[in-house]
Order: sequence, then C-alpha cells, then structure tokens
Amino acid sequence: MKQTLLGLLLSGQDYLSGEELGARLGISRAAVWKQIQALKERGIQVEAVQNRGYRLLPGQDILVEEIWFCRRKTNVLGSQMRILPQVDSTNHVLRLWAEEGAAEGAVVVAEQQTAGRGRRGRTWVSEAGKGLYFSVLFRPDFPPTQAAALTLCCGLAVAKALRRMGIDALVKWPNDVLVKEKKICGILTEMRAEMEAIQYVIAGIGMNVGQETFPEAVVDTATSIFLEKGVSVCRMDVLEQVLEMLESVYTQYQKGGLAAIREEYLSLSATIGQDIWVLGKEPFAARALDLGPEGELVVEKEDGSCMMVVSQEVSIRRRPSGKESAGSSQF
Repeated sequence: MKQTLLGLLLSGQDYLSGEELGARLGISRAAVWKQIQALKERGIQVEAVQNRGYRLLPGQDILVEEIWFCRRKTNVLGSQMRILPQVDSTNHVLRLWAEEGAAEGAVVVAEQQTAGRGRRGRTWVSEAGKGLYFSVLFRPDFPPTQAAALTLCCGLAVAKALRRMGIDALVKWPNDVLVKEKKICGILTEMRAEMEAIQYVIAGIGMNVGQETFPEAVVDTATSIFLEKGVSVCRMDVLEQVLEMLESVYTQYQKGGLAAIREEYLSLSATIGQDIWVLGKEPFAARALDLGPEGELVVEKEDGSCMMVVSQEVSIRRRPSGKESAGSSQF
C-alpha cells in the first residue's frame, strides 16, 4: 500500500487530495492519512495542505525501498532490495542473505557502515547520510577464473554513470574510480566458489556523494559528487544510474566476456599507459600496458620483461610518496 501511495505521489502532479488518493487506492480518507503518517515515520517528508491535499516535498535525499521499487528500471539488479539505517558492512549482510538463497541481483544499501572494509582489510569510513554504500549479488554461470573481471565491470559502470552526470570519471585498475586523480569510489568484490562453479560474487561499492570536506589524511586524494558538481544530488538518483549502467555492462560481459567491454574500459582507464608502482612485499616500478585475458594488468618492468599483475595493488608513479595508496580505502 505504501509503495502504491508513493507511486502516486511521485507521478509528477502537484497536490493530490485525500479523496482522490483514497479512490485510487480503494481506501478511506482516514486510511490515506494513516498511510501518510507511515511514510513520514520512514523519513519521507509529505506536505499536507488543507483543501489541496498531499505532495512530496522536493529535494529530499532519502533512501527507502518503497521509492526504489517505484522508480526501478532494471530487470535483474535491485529486484530484491534491502535499505538499512546501519550495518557493520553491506557485504557481510548480503553474504548472509546470499546463504539464505537471495536471488541474483539482490542489493543491500546502508545509510552507515560501522565496520566497512576496503582491500587488504583496511578500514572504510562510511559517513552517515553523505555517501552511497551498497553491495550487489551476482550468481554468474561462468567459471571462477572470470570472476575477477566483475570488479572491472563495476568500475566501468560507475565511471559511465558519473560521466552521464557530467563528471569526467576514470577507472583505476583494479577497483577504484577517480576524478581528476582523486578517488570518488572504491569497490571490494568477494567470491564463494566450489571446484569449477561460482556460488556467488558480492560486489561492495562505496561512493562519495555529498561530502563537502574530508579528513586531513585523505583531503588531497578524495573527492565527491558534490565537490565536483558544486550542487547536492539525491543518492537514490545516483543508485538508480549506477545499477542501470551496471546491469548493462554485466549483461555485455556475460554474453561476450572481457572482449565485450575491453575497448570501452581501456578508453576510460586511468592506469593503462601510465608509469606505476606495483605494491606488495617487494614493490617495483613498471609501465601499465594492457589488460590480460581475465582482467589482469599487463605491465612492463624496468628491465624490459613483461608480466601479469593479478591481485597486487598499483599506484601511479606521479604520487611516489604513497599518499594514493594510503588514502584509497578511506572515505
């Protein structure tokens, strides 16, 4: 009932009377009022004006499942959606849901994470009400060797969605999205597989949306949609754009493998063609040349030999101090 009511309020009309809403919903005006109160309890601001009716107040930045299902344009991603006020991490919540049988495309969104994680166990700061923190469940039918490229799919989808918003985003191999060399999004993928079959892959995506400032440790290496556009944006709008684009990219990858997205990924890469540091126990300098067949990074070392980088992190050598690496997991 609340979802149908929201759909009517989101239809673009100015005010809708209680009588009209009741007629469309098949309930009394008193019951309409009760449903409006239930929406308000979810944090949705509904204005009531005597002799005019009800309307949603414009410019609201709220994340609720009812609005998502009213606006959803995807076929698979977001077909199941849970939006929660606070979790330890969206990846953890979605993993439990996946073990219970959640279908491919299930999404968990949180206003805040208390134990968000980046790569290699780093802390991921998730400021309440400012960022977009969500995880997406995939149950692909390709072999585990192809799963790593799902991180590239997510990065490409986020970059394309941001570019649709007028932000010149690029993907940094393997799991970041940058704007003007500053991080705006990070991705953490986790897989459960048995033998040659994938049970599921979970992609956790954290995006800086409304942040106006950052902690001193990352102020030089992080940015947000607000800082890039100079105006506030609705996080539900961002979620809608990203999931639409991710469904498109994922579908291409399912049908044609890495070859289907390769050229577009390379065209938006902040890494390919750059001098880099390959980080790890024994860091070394190299030049990023290309993508390997499963999404690996092909690099040329200083001695002229080439190798595939599979799981190591890289930083672009214009930041030899390591600031980029240190700040890459904190938002």
